[in-house]
Amino acid sequence: MNFRTMTAVLIPVAAVTASLAPGFAHPPVAASARGKTLSTHHKPAARPASRPATAAAAGPVAVHISNFTFGPKIATVKVGQTVTWTNDDDIPHTVVATDKSFRSKVLDTGQSFSFTFTKAGQVAYFCSLHPMMTGKVTVTAR
Repeated sequence: MNFRTMTAVLIPVAAVTASLAPGFAHPPVAASARGKTLSTHHKPAARPASRPATAAAAGPVAVHISNFTFGPKIATVKVGQTVTWTNDDDIPHTVVATDKSFRSKVLDTGQSFSFTFTKAGQVAYFCSLHPMMTGKVTVTAR
C-alpha cells in the first residue's frame, strides 16, 4: 500500500472516530475510500434526563445495577414499600445489607431481587462480589 492509498483510507477513519465523541447524534458517512467524506451538520444529541439522586414513590421502587453502580444510589421509601434491584450489567452482582436484614443470591443479567422494608431508618447495602459498589435505602414512617 503506498502513502497516497494509506492517506485515503486513514483520513475517513479518523474523521469517523473523531465524530463519535459524546454529544454527536451520528458519525459522518464516508463517500469512498478516496478520502472524500460527506457529512451533515451535527447537532448534539439530546441528553437523557438524569435519574434523581433520591427516588421516592408510593409503589415499588426500582434500583438498577448498571456499569458497577446502583442507580439511584439513595432510594427513599416508606415503611411497607418494596425495593426491587435489577441487574442490567453483563456480569453478576449481589445486594447485601450491611445490617444483615437482607441478602440476595447472585443476580445474573436481567435477574431481580426484591425486599419489603418494615421499619423506618437507613439501610446501607453493597455488592459482595464488588464491595466498592454501595447504595442506601432511607425508610420513612408512613
